[in-house]
Amino acid sequence: MIRFITDSEEKKKISRSVLEALTDWFEVVESREQYIRESADQPFWAAVIDDVPAGFLCLKETGPETVELAVMGVLKEHHREGLGRRLFAAAKDYAAAQGYSFIQVKTVRTGMYEDYDRTNDFYKSLGFKELEVIECIWGEDNPCQIYVMSLKSAIGTISVRHSYRGKFAPDPVPEEDLRTIAAAGIAAPSGCNKQTTDIVVVNDPAVLDSIKSMIDPPVAQTAPAMIVVLTRRINAYRDRCFAVQDYSAAIENMLLAIVELGYQSCWYEGHITDEDRCDKIASILGIPDEYDVVCILPVGKALDDFHAPGKKTFSERVRFNRF
Repeated sequence: MIRFITDSEEKKKISRSVLEALTDWFEVVESREQYIRESADQPFWAAVIDDVPAGFLCLKETGPETVELAVMGVLKEHHREGLGRRLFAAAKDYAAAQGYSFIQVKTVRTGMYEDYDRTNDFYKSLGFKELEVIECIWGEDNPCQIYVMSLKSAIGTISVRHSYRGKFAPDPVPEEDLRTIAAAGIAAPSGCNKQTTDIVVVNDPAVLDSIKSMIDPPVAQTAPAMIVVLTRRINAYRDRCFAVQDYSAAIENMLLAIVELGYQSCWYEGHITDEDRCDKIASILGIPDEYDVVCILPVGKALDDFHAPGKKTFSERVRFNRF
């Protein structure tokens, strides 16, 4: 289990128990104690097995656009169990949700020590890329290799996008950002270019309140903005209509744009299409009869912590050439 730790004393206790067991990597007492002290004030995740910490990871901000993997350790007896990857996935989700553009990590250059070579292979397997080596940080015997990863690439954004169902900060979403999100939606492909998907952006508080009053059970009640997705049934090829595929592509584009801009969202459909709620929302927004309301996407800054849901492995869901 991966837990987000907030208590400062618990952070120091966990980091001490792990780092003092990993002297192959954290041999220098002064450096180890500094990691332990600083961990108390940093975003911190622990891997817990049977209520016993088996590893941890913490982050620190190094600039307005960049966060650093400050320190990570997993007990040797739990290496190759996937704990490091799960810790990093949680931290990467957090960094992306906070709006950072890059994540970096410092280690010792490959070719110096066998233990660090394995560590470097692990970082590269996560997707980190070599940036530069700076010898003056730790000295010639321990040349510092800096790895970086973009959190704003298309592939990176896809990997950190998850449905968010928590509370939102009250800060208004700038109209420029809402325009960017909507533009991503209408840029999606559509069957035979029939462009069956339209969008209504809602950021007027009074209109938002009216829509939220129609949603049952209540969701996204604190969202400062909302995207309402509309569709029209237009045959694209012979007697086939691809409206569902069209609006699904548009919604995914917008969900990715939302995350890349530092916001969070969730695809809500059943909450509004049951019974006559979509008709009521259509009436509030003055939507013509030929359109159907199919989805709402709340938009805002996340206030609650959230992590990636459990997923089946790649090999369980992907095959090459045949099932």
